[in-house]
Amino acid sequence: MSGTHRRILIVVATHAEAARLRDLEGGGVRVVVCGVGPVAAALSTQAALLAAPYDLALSAGIGGAYPGSGLRPGDLAVSSELIQADLGADDAGTFLGLDLLGLSVEPQEAAGPGHPGRFAAWAGAADLAARAGAACGPALTLSTVTGSAAAARALEARHPGALTEGMEGAGVAHAALRCGVPALEVRGVSNMVGPRDRGAWRIGEALAATRRGLEALLG
Repeated sequence: MSGTHRRILIVVATHAEAARLRDLEGGGVRVVVCGVGPVAAALSTQAALLAAPYDLALSAGIGGAYPGSGLRPGDLAVSSELIQADLGADDAGTFLGLDLLGLSVEPQEAAGPGHPGRFAAWAGAADLAARAGAACGPALTLSTVTGSAAAARALEARHPGALTEGMEGAGVAHAALRCGVPALEVRGVSNMVGPRDRGAWRIGEALAATRRGLEALLG
C-alpha cells in the first residue's frame, strides 16, 4: 500500500469474515474479531488502538445494499461517511436524530452543536474506491437489521446516497475518533436491504469483494 498508512487495524464481526483475511496480517496489519454490533465493535477497537499505534481503523465485512444504491450482491462499497443511523428518538412515527434532539455522542460542556453520530471517513476513501472498482458513499450502522422495504426506503430518505447497512462501522469510527485515528468501512454486498431472503444471499461473493477492497488498500 502507499506509504502514508502502514499500520492498519482491521475489525470484523465474525471469525468467518476473519478467516478470509488472516493471511493479510503482518507488516503492521492486524485483524481483530469484535463480535456483532456497534458496542462490541467500539470496545474491541478502542482496546486495540490503546494497546498499539495504528494509522487507520477499518471496519470490514459483509453487509446489505440499499435498493437505491445501484449495488448488487458481490459488489463492493467504501464509506465516505460512517453513520449511526438508528440513534435518536421515535416521535409518533417520525425519527428524530441527535442533531434535532440537541444531543451528542461526544461529551459537551456547553451549549452548541454536538456530534450527531456521523463520522467522516478516512481522506483516502474515494481514491481507494476508484482503485478497487467500488462505490463510495455513506455506510449506515444499525443495531437491528432492516427487514422491510418501507424501512429501507425511510433510511434512504433520511440518508441520501446511502450505500450499505452494517452493524459495526460507526462503533469502530467512534472509538477511532476518541483515539485520534482515521476510520473507514469496507463492505462486500451479500444481500439487498429489505425483506429477509436468506436464499438470495451471496456470502461467498461478498467475502471475496471485501478481500478485494483490502488488497487494494494494502496494495
